[in-house]
Amino acid sequence: MSDPSAYIFDTAAVLHNRARAETYGNDHTFLKQEISDRLHDRLHDITRPFQSVLDIGGDFARFSGMPATTLSISDTPLPTSDNQFDLVISNLVMHWVNDLPGLLIQLNRALKPDGLMMAAMFGGETLKELRHSLLAAESELTGGAHGRVIPFADVKTLGSLLQRAGFALPVTDMDTLTVTYEHPLKLLADLRGMGEANALLDRPKNFMRRDVLSRALEIYSRDYAQSDGRVPATFQIIYLTGWHPHESQQKPAKRGSGQVSLAAALKAGAPPQK
Repeated sequence: MSDPSAYIFDTAAVLHNRARAETYGNDHTFLKQEISDRLHDRLHDITRPFQSVLDIGGDFARFSGMPATTLSISDTPLPTSDNQFDLVISNLVMHWVNDLPGLLIQLNRALKPDGLMMAAMFGGETLKELRHSLLAAESELTGGAHGRVIPFADVKTLGSLLQRAGFALPVTDMDTLTVTYEHPLKLLADLRGMGEANALLDRPKNFMRRDVLSRALEIYSRDYAQSDGRVPATFQIIYLTGWHPHESQQKPAKRGSGQVSLAAALKAGAPPQK
């Protein structure tokens, strides 16, 4: 597990934001519903039954209707046993985990041999328009800037973390969704309703100055508004898939086991010479 002194998220604030979002009902859950559907579609491509399922975050089970044990992610060890589940799945919550390498190791241990871990989380391009607008406005009006949109991991880093956690056959891929809004304030309301309000440990503890927020909204509209006046918000979704190792799984070929040299392959594929 990583050093807690290096943590960047306020776990209590993360849990508070999620609990508050639950009181808003389903008015802001369209994105989690969409990604839950996409995860469900991916599971349909795997021709095996999953008898014991662990839902990390709770959203997938709620939206998909799949029976599962649900747990809320925190920075404490998961209350699970080794080799307990056929499937571990997570829908748009793992980007708030301080010790993501440690969590992935725990999830791998919780899986039975040849069990599957599948997760979706926000990637590095998420909310790039909002990040730019807030930084530009605060820098312009106060001479400095605070982190108001959290950092998101990129696909290469997450792929490496899957390997380090001991998953077999690790795969990462991504989608980019663009949601358009009548006004940037609508985006802020959705983020609050999804439980995605700022929970950085070093976040400003006072409300953003009204003039800074107003200027950020102006910059957002100025720099990103489409011809119809609506503004886009980018959500990059990274999917992580890995299996608990099992002897039946496909293994990569040993180094040097190829029967055709690279030079011969290149020569074979070259156009004929005149």
